[in-house]
Amino acid sequence: MGKIISISNQKGGVGKTTTAINLASNLVNLQKTVLLVDIDPQGNSGSGLGLEVQSLQKTTYELLIGELSAREAIQKTSISGLDIIASNINLSGLEVDFLGLERKEFKLKEALTSIKDQYDFIFIDCPPSLGVLTINALCASQSVMITLQTEYFALEGLSQLMRIISLVQNQWNQSLELEGVLLTMYDKRTNLANQVADDVRNFFKEKVYETVIPRNIKLSEAPSFGKPINLYDPDGVGAKSYKSLAEELIGKA
Repeated sequence: MGKIISISNQKGGVGKTTTAINLASNLVNLQKTVLLVDIDPQGNSGSGLGLEVQSLQKTTYELLIGELSAREAIQKTSISGLDIIASNINLSGLEVDFLGLERKEFKLKEALTSIKDQYDFIFIDCPPSLGVLTINALCASQSVMITLQTEYFALEGLSQLMRIISLVQNQWNQSLELEGVLLTMYDKRTNLANQVADDVRNFFKEKVYETVIPRNIKLSEAPSFGKPINLYDPDGVGAKSYKSLAEELIGKA
């Protein structure tokens, strides 16, 4: 049965989508089958894998409002073994569509039930907010991976995310666990990055991945070419870091 992991942080620009794309691609290289579910209306997971997301008619939005089944919404990517349910700007209207709807927190979970056994891993790329989309992701998941930028305001707002995780555990998904905390955009040359990393490790202990993702220009460039980093710059430090993360994730599974 596939393990469903949300990749979340309500802050934008902290590496959620970069991690979703590159972790998925590296797991495929390790002979795992992966489905990436994008529930961010920006649609960057799809565009980062080379899809023209704004023209798509079969997206997470149609899935969540019940117009499509998960099987109908799934699309192949150019990477064998990596499928995606992409999103686009249409998803931004979901909050309105869900007003007054019963069991709205479980729509994604219900939609994924029929296909979760087809994959080793299902990653849900969450939006930079803590609204109904993120709650749907957490209700559908077995665990949540937090990406945390090693910069000044990194820990600010993290307590709010932890409260939402606790709320979901108490009200809707008692089995939800913290998969791990991933330090991103790490620059080992700066005292600040090292201090943030130490603070996070002191707080989250063994839940912090040994692998850290460095600040790296190639990681920033790769999405504009519609490729994960292991195809865009396979010998670079970014590719090596996400390969290491994929191996670490499998080792903990």
